[in-house]
Amino acid sequence: MTNGVANLLGSWPEWCALALEILGISIITVVAIYSLLHGAIRLLKRDSPRAIYQEIRQRLGRGILLGLEFLIAADIINTVAVELTLTNVGVLALIVLIRTFLSFTLEVELTGKWPWQHPSSELSDK
Repeated sequence: MTNGVANLLGSWPEWCALALEILGISIITVVAIYSLLHGAIRLLKRDSPRAIYQEIRQRLGRGILLGLEFLIAADIINTVAVELTLTNVGVLALIVLIRTFLSFTLEVELTGKWPWQHPSSELSDK
């Protein structure tokens, strides 16, 4: 049955998954380079090293989160549309679990709160 679906859909799901993987990796790479260059420029302007460090971490963390989302989408497409086997679904579940954990921990580190906490709780604290 898997071969029938693959033959029916052709190779375009593989190309879509590959495009999303390249996009995810590119986002992480470009954001990392941009963050470092921006930090270096601020350092040359004699800005506070602590503020520069925090800004680089914030930018890089957000870039990693965005890149991870694209990589998860590519994994889902690759598993469901290209190679639908029980083993691959199990591997996908593990990858999604690990990447989701990374996303949550990065979100907590960047914002200081869990992703499901409402922004309105911020207003009530002030």
